[in-house]
Amino acid sequence: MSAITPCLWFESEAEEAAALYTAVVRNSRILTVARSGAGDDAPAVSVSFELDGRPFLALNGAPAAAFSDAVSFQIGCTSQDEVDHYWDSLTADGGQAGRCGWLKDRYGVSWQVVPTALPSLIGGEDAAGAQRALAAMLTMEKLEIGVLERAYSGD
Repeated sequence: MSAITPCLWFESEAEEAAALYTAVVRNSRILTVARSGAGDDAPAVSVSFELDGRPFLALNGAPAAAFSDAVSFQIGCTSQDEVDHYWDSLTADGGQAGRCGWLKDRYGVSWQVVPTALPSLIGGEDAAGAQRALAAMLTMEKLEIGVLERAYSGD
């Protein structure tokens, strides 16, 4: 099967967005920048990049193209430090916090910053603990692993 590459349409911020995403996500890099003219100062038309080794394309397409919550990118985090890193980096400079680990970055792209422990907390064998963890999650914007774990255990 051929590789599937998500293409993100921006009005004029494709290169700026790709630079942010590759700076924030580990194992990421910009591969190529196609420009509308000669020289590095010519506006970018498209930017090929990788996030954690996966291909993406950012395209300066049209002002009418807008992102929606119907498509988002989920980042699994193994620690609170990782949650904090992604959350703080992607909500900086005009990003917006959402509920239950969702956010929009300053370009309007939706992200889910999710601890990898979350499924075992809100879907764990202890049904009462899972309900407590779910109730705790529903009060949060950025997910706090310690709070979720304490809710699950009933502390």
